[in-house]
Amino acid sequence: MRPLRSRHRNRATGIASLLVLGVGLTALFLGFDWFWVVFAVGFAVVVPIVSILAGEDESETDEFPTPPSEPTTDDPLETLRRRYAAGELTEEQFERKLEALLETETMEAVEDRARRRGRTPADDSVDDPETERETS
Repeated sequence: MRPLRSRHRNRATGIASLLVLGVGLTALFLGFDWFWVVFAVGFAVVVPIVSILAGEDESETDEFPTPPSEPTTDDPLETLRRRYAAGELTEEQFERKLEALLETETMEAVEDRARRRGRTPADDSVDDPETERETS
């Protein structure tokens, strides 16, 4: 949990943006011809200066940091196998997720995986020695 002062500091840019927007819209609705200057100067100068003075940067304002990225594959089955092999999943978790994956898998996905492996979908229905080793 961040200290209270840090949380308020991170809101400074948002507050400055709302003030610029409010003043600009008020000037627009009151019929002032210079309303566009408020937007241009406010968002091009005032908001960035407030952000710098408040000490904000992207790393501080990221409230939900992204986990370290892992290699992405298009094949959920391969991802599941990799996670099981790396020890991230127990055998029970692996089997449960595998069943759920196979229940929701479309025929197009099966055909696509078979094409990538250089086999026909009918070949995949034959017991694969790799699959038997991983699930046993």
